[in-house]
Order: sequence, then C-alpha cells, then structure tokens
Amino acid sequence: PTPVVAFLSVTSKVAALALATRIFDIPFYFSSNEWHLLLEILAILSMILGNLIAITQTSMKRMLAYSSIGQIGYVIIGIIVGDSNGGYASMITYMLFYISMNLGTFACIVLFGLRTGTDNIRDYAGLYTKDPFLALSLALCLLSLGGLPPLAGFFGKLNLFWCGWQAGLYFLVSI
Repeated sequence: PTPVVAFLSVTSKVAALALATRIFDIPFYFSSNEWHLLLEILAILSMILGNLIAITQTSMKRMLAYSSIGQIGYVIIGIIVGDSNGGYASMITYMLFYISMNLGTFACIVLFGLRTGTDNIRDYAGLYTKDPFLALSLALCLLSLGGLPPLAGFFGKLNLFWCGWQAGLYFLVSI
C-alpha cells in the first residue's frame, strides 16, 4: 500500500543518513580520504543511475522510489563535507525539505489512487480539469523535489551544493 511505501521511503533514508553521519564523523575520521573517494563514487552513481531509471518508469510510486535514490546522492555531499563547511547542517536542512516534499507527493498519490485505482503516470493526464487543488499540490511537491526555484527543494539543494563547492567537490557538485 502507498502509505507504507511513503513511510518506508522517508524513515529508511533518515535512519541511514543518521547512521552514516555517526560512522563517518567519529570512527573513520582519520582515514577520511579513502572513504571520501568511495562516498564520491557512490554519490555519482546514485545521482546518475537513480534519476535515469526514474525517468523510464510508468508508475508514480516506482518513479519516486528511483528518484529518491538520486536524492540520496545529493545528501551524500553533506556527509563528505562533514562539519568543516556546514555539510551536516545543509544535509539536515535538505532532509527536512525532502521529507515534507516526499510525504506531500505520496499524499497526492494516495488521494489520486483512491479516486482512480491506479498510479500509472499516464492516468494523471488532465488531472487539473478534474481536481485543480490535487494537481497543483502534486505539481508543487514534484517541482520542489526537482529543485525548481523558488521552492524549498531548490534552496535545500543550493545549500548542499554550496557547501560541496566550498569544500572543493567541484566535479561532484557539477553532476
């Protein structure tokens, strides 16, 4: 069911990022260069593959699942930066925005599914004529997840990318 997917989508990422922050901040602090390279590769693969696979999906739930893999790649930038340039603060800020955007999107998908019985992306065509509020809410959440200015997702990603840029992660930020 969609509410369970939404819950797992959000809580698993928050828990994994909290664990990763604890692991990479304390025990691996002195061997950070090796771990930074591994995390950079993981972030690049996550951003590229997660978003490319998300584009090919026909189900809204699957599209969001793969998109969230790409979103985690952005958050890994905050883990790599650490406390030196505000990486953890920008990561937490982005995660708060991400949680609200993701839950809002899943709420719209649940409402749409209750009314139509489907989550196929093609069935969302003409949603504005049937339910303008649902269409605008879904569009707002999805555009924010995509990082369109002036929405919260844009400022969250901008903050993460700025911290990465200041830390010298130019290639990672440019992806």
